[in-house]
Amino acid sequence: MFGVAKLGGYRAVRMNGGELVSAPQHPAVPPEEDEVRRSTRHEVRPPKSGGLVPRGWGGAQVGGIPVDSPRRARAQLPLTSSELGAGRDAAPRNLCVAVAVFPGDRSVGGPGLTGRKWAAAVPAEPRCGRDLAELEGAGERSSGGPRGPSERTSGGPAATAPAPGERGGDGAPSRAGAGASAMFAGLQDLGVANGEDLKETLTNCTEPLKAIEQFQTENGVLLPSLQSALPFLDLHGTPRLEFHQSVFDELRDKLLERVSAIASEGKAEERYKKLEDLLEKSFSLVKMPSLQPVVMCVMKHLPKVPEKKLKLVMADKELYRACAVEVKRQIWQDNQALFGDEVSPLLKQYILEKESALFSTELSVLHNFFSPSPKTRRQGEVVQKLTQMVGKNVKLYDMVLQFLRTLFLRTRNVHYCTLRAELLMSLHELDVGDICSVDPCHKFTWCLDACIRERFVDSKRARELQGFLDGVKKGQEQVLGDLSMILCDPFAINTLSLSTVRHLQELVGQETLPRDSPDLLLLLRLLALGQGAWDMIDSQVFKEPKMEVELITRFLPMLMSFVVDDHTFNVDQKLPAEEKAPVTYPNTLPESFTKFLQEHRMACEVGLYYVLHITKQRNKNALLRLLPGLVETFGDLAFGDIFLHLLMGNLALLADEFALEDFCRSLFDGFLLTASPRKENVQRHVLRLLIHLHHRVAPSRLEALRKALEPTGQSGEAVKELYSQLGERLEQLEHRKPSPAQAAETPALELPLPAVSTPAGL
Repeated sequence: MFGVAKLGGYRAVRMNGGELVSAPQHPAVPPEEDEVRRSTRHEVRPPKSGGLVPRGWGGAQVGGIPVDSPRRARAQLPLTSSELGAGRDAAPRNLCVAVAVFPGDRSVGGPGLTGRKWAAAVPAEPRCGRDLAELEGAGERSSGGPRGPSERTSGGPAATAPAPGERGGDGAPSRAGAGASAMFAGLQDLGVANGEDLKETLTNCTEPLKAIEQFQTENGVLLPSLQSALPFLDLHGTPRLEFHQSVFDELRDKLLERVSAIASEGKAEERYKKLEDLLEKSFSLVKMPSLQPVVMCVMKHLPKVPEKKLKLVMADKELYRACAVEVKRQIWQDNQALFGDEVSPLLKQYILEKESALFSTELSVLHNFFSPSPKTRRQGEVVQKLTQMVGKNVKLYDMVLQFLRTLFLRTRNVHYCTLRAELLMSLHELDVGDICSVDPCHKFTWCLDACIRERFVDSKRARELQGFLDGVKKGQEQVLGDLSMILCDPFAINTLSLSTVRHLQELVGQETLPRDSPDLLLLLRLLALGQGAWDMIDSQVFKEPKMEVELITRFLPMLMSFVVDDHTFNVDQKLPAEEKAPVTYPNTLPESFTKFLQEHRMACEVGLYYVLHITKQRNKNALLRLLPGLVETFGDLAFGDIFLHLLMGNLALLADEFALEDFCRSLFDGFLLTASPRKENVQRHVLRLLIHLHHRVAPSRLEALRKALEPTGQSGEAVKELYSQLGERLEQLEHRKPSPAQAAETPALELPLPAVSTPAGL
C-alpha cells in the first residue's frame, strides 16, 4: 500500500511502512470548542530511504552540446571551479580559461583534449534526494497542526491515501485536493486557521450558523471599530471577500516595503539575521500564490540563502520560475547543468540574430552588419539577460566563458567571440569590479572597443594594445587564448583590416615600404593573433603565430602597386585631350597574387578588404581585374557570409553597371555562380542582390540568372523564400511596363501654343 503524489514535475512515492505519529490538538482551539472540533490527527513520515525522484531535468545542453553527466565537460582551466567559488570572500584569481571539452572526445580538426595541460574536471552537483521530500512538508506537514483531508480521521486510525485516479467524497480528484491542501496547510505553522479547519468545524457542529459566525470572529480583522462598519458595507452590496482581499493586498504591499527597508537598514549582520528569521517563519507559505511574493522578496535580499531552502526551490519548477534572479544565481553557481539549460536558449537566439542581420534584404553601405556601435549592440536582449544572470558572480561569469569557448571550438562560429567581448564590456559599463578586476583581458578589450567604435586603430591606441601583448609574462601564456578569441570577433577583424588598407594607402603617398611601418606591423600582428584563435585553443599551444616574411616583403608591396595603378590611370584620365596618351587599365593579375590568396589566410583577409575598398570607391576597373582571383581563396573566405554581405552592399553603388553584359558576366558567371550550386549561402546573397537591383539588369541576363538560381529539392526554406520574393518583384515590374501595342496607339501630343497678346499696360 502506498500513495503517489505529483509535485513540480517529480513523482514522490510514499512507501508502505512510514511511521504514524499522533499529533497534539490545534493550539488555537478554545476549550469550550473542544467537543465540536475534536479530531485525531496523524503525521506520515516518509521512510529514510524514500525521496523524490527527479524526472525531466537531465544534464545541461548548451547549443546541443552536453556539459554535464554522464559525460561531464572537462574545463581546461588555470582556475578551477573550487578556486573560483570556494566562498564569497575568496581572493580574486585569474579568469583566463582555455576551453571546455569532454573526456575522450575528439573535437573538430584534432584529437581529444583529455589529459592536456592545466585540465581540471568541473564536478556536477548531485541532485537532491531525501531533502526534496521536505518541500511537500512545507505545504502538507506542520509540527502538531492539522493534516490535509486525506490524513484526517474522526477519532479513528489514519486514513490511507487514495490510489491514483480515485476520487474523494466531493467528486474531485484526490490529487487536486491534495494540491489545494498543500497550498494552504502552511498557515497551520503560524497558528492561522485555513479551509480545512472550517470544513472540519462545519462537519462536526450542530449549529452551522453559529459556527460560521464564531469562525469569522476568531479569524477576521481584529479591529473593534470594524465590526460596526462591515454591515454598512453589506448594505452597499460590497462582498466581504472583496473587502478582505483589498485589506490583504494593502498589508502585503506594506510588508514588501518593510522587507526592502530592513534589507537596507542597519549593519549587515543585523539585517541579514532579521531576514533569515523572517524566512524561517514564512517559508512554509511559499506555495501560497498570495503570499509567495513576500517569501521570494525575503530570499532575494539574502546574500546567502540556506542551502536547504535552495534545494527545495530548485526541486519545484514552479517555485524555481517564481524566484528572483538573485536567488537563482545562488542555485546556478553550484549547478552547472541547470545554468547551462538557462543559457543555451540565449546563445542560440544570439547566433540566429547575427545570421539574420547578415542575410537582411536591405542593401546599403551606411546600414550594414557593422553599422551599430558597440554600445548599441550591448543593449541587445541576449547580452542584457546574460549580464543580469551573471550579476557580480565570478563563478557564473567563468561558466559562461567556458560555454562560449566550448561552442566556438565545436562550431568555429566567430559570433561566440563577439558575445565574449560584449559580455565583458557590458559588465564594464555597469562597473562590476568584482569581475572586471579578475579578467586579465579587461583593459585590452576596453581599448579595442574604443578602436571598434572609431573604426580605426590610431597610433596611440596601437601602442596601448602592443603594451598589453608585450606584458604577457612567462607562465601566463594562457591569457593569449582569451586575447585571441577577443581579436577573432568579426567587429575587431573588420576594424583591423580597414586600418591596414588605410595604412597601405598612406604608405603609397609617403613612398614607404610596409616593413618600415611599426603601426602596420602591429596591425598585422593583431590580425594574425585573431585569425589563429581557433587553432590556438584547439591545440592548447599558447604562442603568438609567427609573421610570414613574404606577406610583408612581397604581398603587401603588390597591393600597393595596385593602388599606384589606380592613381596613374585616374590621373591620366584627367589630363587634357592633347596631352592624354592611349592608356588602358591593366586587366591581368600576377600569378603570385592569386597564389597568396589561396595559401595564406592573412593575405586573403587583407586582399578581400582591399576588394571591398575599391568597390566602395566605385572603381569598376579594379574590381573586374581582381574578381578572377577570388574564385579560389584560403578556406573559401571569399564566399563567407561576412564578406559577401559587405560586397553586396557595396555593389549597390555600381547599380548602373549591371546593365552592361561584360560586367554581369565577370561578376556572376566568373565569380558568384561558380560557388552557387555547392554553397547555399552564396545563392542567398545573390538573390538578395537581385531583389534590390533586378530593375537594372538586362532582361535576357535576368532570365538566365533566374534559371541558374532556381531552388532544387534540397534547397532550404530561406532560399525558396528569397526566390519567391524575386519572382514577385519581377511580376510587379512587368505590370508597370506598358505593352508595345499601347505604346504604338498613344499619339504624341505636339500642339502649337496659341499666341497671347501682351496687354498695353505692361
